[in-house]
Amino acid sequence: MSATIPELLDPAGAARCVLWRDPPSGLSAALVIDDLSLGPAAGGVRTGAYPDAAAMIAEAAALARAMTRKCALAGLDAGGAKAVVLDHPGLDRPAAFRRLGRFVAELGGIFRTAGDLGTTSADLAAMAETCPYVHADDRGLAEAVARGMVACVRAVARARGRGLGGLRVAVQGCGAIGSAVARALAAEGAFLLVADVDPRRAHDLAVATGSHVHDPKDILLAPVDVLAPCAVGGVITAELAAALPAWAVCGAANNLLAGPGVAEALRARGILHVPDVVASAGAVIEGIGRSVMGLADRGPLIAALGATAAELLAESAATGATTEALADRRAAARIAAARQQ
Repeated sequence: MSATIPELLDPAGAARCVLWRDPPSGLSAALVIDDLSLGPAAGGVRTGAYPDAAAMIAEAAALARAMTRKCALAGLDAGGAKAVVLDHPGLDRPAAFRRLGRFVAELGGIFRTAGDLGTTSADLAAMAETCPYVHADDRGLAEAVARGMVACVRAVARARGRGLGGLRVAVQGCGAIGSAVARALAAEGAFLLVADVDPRRAHDLAVATGSHVHDPKDILLAPVDVLAPCAVGGVITAELAAALPAWAVCGAANNLLAGPGVAEALRARGILHVPDVVASAGAVIEGIGRSVMGLADRGPLIAALGATAAELLAESAATGATTEALADRRAAARIAAARQQ
């Protein structure tokens, strides 16, 4: 029997789910709002060829929960959400995203959004035509992610008595986020391996950054110091954790770990791990810091991600708890405090 909506939402703890449909444009979309305790919910729009509505909702719920943790840990006045759009041959993308923009606008600002995997700049531009709550500057957001990633990779290096100069980093994914991360790390003197399923994209980034192109099939097992997955989530499995040559994992992809036991598998091997809800938070800081919090300079909050990463690594070393568990506790404590006010 198919899972019910409460069954799909309960594992992530989400309470709100909105389903949208627009037959003329072919739009089928779902929005999961995870938490509003700290402020309006922030999260991107992801587009993919989901097998059914249950798969859409389940992914949106998991990603929305991650966004709640991300916002709480970054000190933002926002909760988490995620919208997902079904990609299919009959989808009229310009019309569909304009209609999606109108749907989001009807919510009155409780959901603030930007791009995510599978959603293009043109999609966001179409959405922004009908909705004031869309951050369509994907390049600016990618650069903000990169600044946060550099701060977190620096924290990882310092935990090993190293600097960024000469640090060997494998960047998986050469899209907007991966490219920005690679450029930022290269500027700091890191030695990079880059990989992407699109060979041309990897080649162009390697030329621009002086990096080396690696085979995307085994980039995760490259002999480097730091592994930085910046494409799809769920790539760090327990099996991979047992075989990783890298001594640290710090990536900008959402929900990097494939399961709840992976963080402990990394810790047991002494592999330093910065949770992606910290490492990838630059974009939501940039968006929410400007549009909701009215911060003229979001730089200090982005730079503070490095301090958060360093604190989690130090506490993990002292207590034996995983950085993932420690990040969960910090986020939950801030949300609980907000609910008591």
